[in-house]
This record gives sequence, structure tokens and C-alpha cells, in this order.
Amino acid sequence: MDMNEIKEIFFQECEEQLAELESGLLKLNDGDRDPETVNAVFRAVHSIKGGAGAFGLDDLVAFAHVFETTLDCVRSNKLEPNQDVLKVMLKSADVLADLTNAARDGGYVDESRSRALVKELEALANGEVPVASAEAPKAQPKPAVAAPTDDSGFQPIPFNFDGFDEDETPADAGQVYEISFKPRRDLYSKGNEAALLLRDLSRIGEMSINCDLESLPDLDKLDPEESYVSWMISLRTTRSEDEIRAVFEFAEWDCDLEVRAAEASPSGEELPMVPVPFDLSILNDDASAEAPAPSPTRDAAETPAAAAETATEASKMAAAAARVERKESAAATAAAAAASNTAAAAAGQTIRVDLDRVDRLINLVGELVINQAMLSQSVIENDTTGTSSINMGLEELQQLTREIQDSVMAIRAQPVKPVFQRMSRIVREVADMVGKSIRLVTEGENTEVDKTVIDKLAEPLTHMIRNAVDHGIETPEKREAAGKDPEGTIKLTAKHRSGRIVIELVDDGAGINRERVRQKAIDNDLIAADANLTDEEIDNLIFAPGFSTADKISDISGRGVGMDVVKRSIQALGGRISISSRPGQGSTFTMSLPLTLAVLDGMVVTVAGQTLVVPLTAIVETLQPEAAAVHSFGANQRLISIRNSFCPLVDVGRILNFRSTQANPVEGVALLVESEGGGQRALMVDAIQGQRQVVIKSLEANYTHVPGIAAATILGDGRVALILDVDAVVAASRGQSLKPEMSLAATG
Repeated sequence: MDMNEIKEIFFQECEEQLAELESGLLKLNDGDRDPETVNAVFRAVHSIKGGAGAFGLDDLVAFAHVFETTLDCVRSNKLEPNQDVLKVMLKSADVLADLTNAARDGGYVDESRSRALVKELEALANGEVPVASAEAPKAQPKPAVAAPTDDSGFQPIPFNFDGFDEDETPADAGQVYEISFKPRRDLYSKGNEAALLLRDLSRIGEMSINCDLESLPDLDKLDPEESYVSWMISLRTTRSEDEIRAVFEFAEWDCDLEVRAAEASPSGEELPMVPVPFDLSILNDDASAEAPAPSPTRDAAETPAAAAETATEASKMAAAAARVERKESAAATAAAAAASNTAAAAAGQTIRVDLDRVDRLINLVGELVINQAMLSQSVIENDTTGTSSINMGLEELQQLTREIQDSVMAIRAQPVKPVFQRMSRIVREVADMVGKSIRLVTEGENTEVDKTVIDKLAEPLTHMIRNAVDHGIETPEKREAAGKDPEGTIKLTAKHRSGRIVIELVDDGAGINRERVRQKAIDNDLIAADANLTDEEIDNLIFAPGFSTADKISDISGRGVGMDVVKRSIQALGGRISISSRPGQGSTFTMSLPLTLAVLDGMVVTVAGQTLVVPLTAIVETLQPEAAAVHSFGANQRLISIRNSFCPLVDVGRILNFRSTQANPVEGVALLVESEGGGQRALMVDAIQGQRQVVIKSLEANYTHVPGIAAATILGDGRVALILDVDAVVAASRGQSLKPEMSLAATG
């Protein structure tokens, strides 16, 4: 595996960590104060920071470091996660996601925004009121200063990390701290690394270090898992002692640490540099792999031979120390890998597979289903007896095919949680732009649906969320005047119903102004001035192309602007969308989508000589009508009595114009179906051929859109059968015309 593949895996894991981060912050925002939630949020940021450091993503590391410092204050109960604090952290999570995407795709991140959030995070960590987010001035680069050498001839390590807030730690200000740091054996076995700790320490000030090698044994007595070296560090910083100790928070129980304040140096005085007698270049990302060659001592009393001997001895010590560091680092890496493998085994093993491979597998399963149907058809045509081995083998093949299909579809099944979490950010951003306070509540985030549906669901859902925030929810002033909570609420739910996924978007805003919608439709010549429309029909006018009730063009959205695009997107998924509104109380958008776009279980029926497939999920029951149960209603309507209730009888052949006259219901079969929002209807067909699992093929992509038909499939005998759009047929039976825009077009 090359480095690019490893880096791609890191970014994939970042997506999971970012989702965990946002989920935890939203829980905290809802009042959850479980310490495990806080720890999960902290671990997410810390994991991103650690991985980013391995790949040299300095901007990401720097921001994550400040973010996790503030989160640690929450974890240690030094900072109360109130609404103001969490608002800053949610914005920081957004910036962290932007930095991650920029590191992966090479995009641009607003530097002024990230710097302003850094100031707010640092203010929170210091117990201060966060400053208003404003564009921060860009830091000016500091002039390069040559590192001095001391009398020992050793050059100090130049810990000039061009990292965060270098303007906050000038060389001529701050307190000097003397730090003694000695790792224990357990520090490395737990996956910590002294080099990374020292690098993080260098980010909060200017420091020089001295490594103590007195405890280093001879090579034949050296234990690679033991810790022999320690460091004396001199650090000048404007940060507090608590912030210095926070660098070692994960290692404080596995090391001997002492931090004490030294007397402050006079302004302008150079920080005393302590000699480092061996290579610590691994602490600096840009340092050379070669250790600086020791220069001869300037002691006048030392002879040239003694100087050479001293230099040689120092060189040996440097080489030995470097080997120790490398071995300890390797041991720590191995321990961390072992711990990771153990955790993975306990949590359940997973693999990452390209989506194209899964798609090819699903296509092959679809072909397998078709071929299995062809074999079944051949056996039926040959009139083979039911006890033959061919029939027994065919039944086993059918069962095995079904199990394979179910297993493959389960691979593509994904929870809608990632899409719902994306909506949280959209709500925050748009609400800030329009000056509203809005809370998003989600339910059913773990409801699973085909990944193809999830990928295509994000765009229409995003547009609906923006509309709800921009024009659905009133301003805080209007809400207070109406006796409502100044904070608006948008509720996003997902659930399974009748073999489909139903997503509801509910807001508690002002609802749809039907008088205004009706007048706008009249002005745009969408309806006649004397048209008699129901409330439901008026509400659905917002789905008309180009319809809008906005007084002025908004750069965010307008309630109704582009809603025709939303409807077409939902219909392209084989779904449907409906709306209900209560003036002054809010609106509810309901989307019903298929769980998969690949296969479905259907009832194969015959209508006027045509073969149709009715989705099995829409069928409640089948029955043979009796003459006494059929009643006429009006000129062309008929009802059928079912268990002391009356249900409209719909002639499918007449609705689809397969025949010009209505068929005799006694000679056919009635399918009792249930549509979304349309109640029950009895669809009359001529005969039932049987129940089969069929592969969905897009009729619109391969031919053209046909009103009342959702898609097509290939039967076992090679014929093409049309898949009925039950909702379009039911809508037509209620008096609505069967036009292309009234029916649904599924894609397979």
C-alpha cells in the first residue's frame, strides 16, 4: 500500500470522526452532559489532529490543537458547555471539516474566519468572554535569526515551528519556564511519543532543550522497550502553567514531569540556549535527517587531541541516542498497532470496498434474477411434473438467488445519518445569515436505505431545509408577537413504511399563506381566477415551475423557488412528495422513497392483454368481486363493499387507456392497494399471473416517460413488462388528469 492509499484511508476516517464530532456537539447542545459524550467529541478532534500531523497538514493540526485544548477544558469541568460555548464549537467543527476537505481536495478555507474562531476558542479556554468574530489581521512573518552556539560547541535545536499565532509569542515577552520531562516505560507502550509531545510544546512558545543521556547503558545491556533519556527544557511563553501541563495530559501518569517558573528575562534579552548533544531533528518536520556536526571546543586549556577525543565521544553518544529514539518509536508504533487491532477485533472487522465494485455485483445479481426467471418459465412451458428433480433444484436456486440478492442489497444499505448531519450545518449557516435562531431536531437517523437513494437525496433535502429556514420560520420578533418561542424548530424524521422510506420535514413557522399563493398563481396564469381549488391543491401550487411568493429575490432561497426541481428530483428516485400546512402553525413536507432502485417484489397481472407488475408493498389484499358487492356511484364511479365499508373501484385498463369501456368487475380480480395520502382503492385487473421478484429498468432512460408507469422489467420469457405507478393511477381516479408531471418516473 503506497502513501496515497494510506492518506485516502485517513481522510475516510476523518469523515467518520467529523460525523462523530458533530453528533456529540449536537447532543451537548440538547442538554446531554454525559462524560462519555464529551470524551467522544474530544477523541474525534484529537484523532484528526494526530493523523494530520503524520501527513504534515500543519493548518489542520494547528486549528485542531486549539480546538482540543478548549474541549479539554470542558472535559475537565473548567468550562461550562452552555449555548454560547457550543455555538462557537459547532462553528469550529464546520471549519475543521472545511480544513479537512481543503487538505484532501485542495480547496480554499477563509483564513480570517478560522483565525477569528481561534481567538474565540482561546478566549473560552482562558475563561474569557469570546470576542466577536471579525476578520483578524494576518500575522506578519518574523525575521529569521541565526541560532547561536554556546561554549560547548553544540548548536541548539531551532524550534521555530511556523505554526499558530506566532504573533502571540514574541521573542521579547513572556514568562520563562523550566521543565523537566522524563518518560517512563509505559509512555511508549501506550502509543505516546516523546518527540510529538516536545513538538506540541514548541508551538506555544520559544524553547531550547537539553537531553540527559546519563542513564543510557551500554548497547549489550540496552532494553529497546525501556526509557533511558530525559529532557531539560527552557520555554518562554505567554501561556499559563496549566496550558503547558495540558500538552502532557495524555502522558502525565506515565512520566516524571516538573514545571516551574523561572525569573522573567528582561525585555529584549535572548532566551538562554541550552546545548543539545545529539540529534533531535525528528522533532522538527523540516529538519534534516543528519545531525549537526559538533564543532571543536573553544576551551584554551584543552589540547587538540583531547578536543578530538571529546568530539568522537560526543558523536558516539549522539548515534547511540538516535538509535534509542528510533527503537522506542518503533516499539510504541507496534504497541499502538496491536492495541488498534485488538480494538478492531472487539468492535467487529470491516473492509472498505469501492462503490463501483458493489454496483457491478448488484448488476450481476439482477441478471441472475432474470436468468432464474427464464429457467422457471422454461420448466412451466415444458410442463414438467412437480416431483421432478428439475423442479426441486429450481426451487433451491430460486431461494438461493433471493438470499444472494438480499445480502447484496444489505451491503448497499446505509443509514441516513450522514445526510441528516449535513443538514445541521446548513441550518446553522443559513440561520446566521438571516438572523434567526433555529433548532434542528432529527429522528430515525439510523433508518437504512440504498446508498444510491442517499446520494441523490441530499440536494432536494438541502433546498427544502434552506427554504424552511429562510421563509418558513419567522423572525424572533414576529414569533414573540405571535406568542411563540423565539427559537424556531425544524424536525427531520425518517422511518420505514410499507417497504418504503418516508422522510418528513416539519417546521413550526407561519405556514403557507394560501390567499397569497392563489393570487400569485392567478397572476402567473397558472390557474383561472374563478378556479375552485381545495387547500391541498393550493398548497401544491408551490411545486409549479418558477412559482414564488417572495417579495424580493433572495440569495439563499425563496419558499417555492425551485420546488419544481425538488419534486422532479424526488420523482426521479421513484418517490413522491406531498405537503400539508396549517396557517400560523407550520408546514409538513412528506417524501416517500423506495428502499432500493435495483429490484422489487411484484404481482404480475394482466390488463386488457397487457402484462403489468404491481409493487407488492402497495397491495393490502386481493379478492374476487361478487356482483352484490359492486355498487354504482354517479355516472362513471363504482364502489365495492369490503367488510361493511365501501372502497372506490378503479379500472386500471380504463385509466391507462388500454380500453375505451369499463370492464365487468365480476370477471376480473380486485387488488386492494394503499397509496401515500390517498387512502385505499381497489384496482381492477383481468387476472393474476403470480408473484415474482423483478429487476427494475428505467423506462425513461431507455425510452421515454409514460404516464402511470413507474419503470419496466424483463420477464422470464424475455418480454418487457411495465411496472405500475400505483399513486399516479390512484390520483387519476380522484379526478386528477394522468399527465407526465402527475406520475412518477423511477430510475434503476
